[in-house]
Amino acid sequence: MNGGRAGLDAAADAWLVAKAKQGTPDAYEELVRRHRDRIYRIALRMVGNPHDAEDVAQDVVLTLWTALTGFSGDSLFTTWLYRIVVNRCLNLIARRKQHEPLEDPSVVTSPGADTQAVARGRARAALDAVTALPPDLRAAVVLVDVEQMRYAEVAAILNVSESTVRGRLSRGRRVLLDTLREWA
Repeated sequence: MNGGRAGLDAAADAWLVAKAKQGTPDAYEELVRRHRDRIYRIALRMVGNPHDAEDVAQDVVLTLWTALTGFSGDSLFTTWLYRIVVNRCLNLIARRKQHEPLEDPSVVTSPGADTQAVARGRARAALDAVTALPPDLRAAVVLVDVEQMRYAEVAAILNVSESTVRGRLSRGRRVLLDTLREWA
């Protein structure tokens, strides 16, 4: 297990999972509090729509209580949890024929109407390009490049090898580069 903050977080998660499995609602609520933002962020980047991302996040949070009984502890809790999030997103993407453009209210803009318009256009193009990626490439790009997860962690979440993650990431980055070349 990693040392430092990651090790402490994993130990805290393990303790909270054990308490939640024993039926302690406060432990479950703390698990949700600790991971809710990242669940939503992953879902948002995967599905490309804030409403769908919120639906995925709520679904994961609601089913987490009963799903915890199936968590064996063979992996980190976060690996197991984020695998659930990615799988729910992939299921939603498979059911949906087209993606909707993503409005990102957190775009940092500079003063001046022209500069703001260009910044919004670039951000929209980047987000649209990510959400237009095939789901397997999108998952790798979102988890590694956006969420800054390690290859080993992403491989465990996606249930593939690290070399597969690297390959998907490389292909995804290549597609993004080609798609966004007009903004360069």
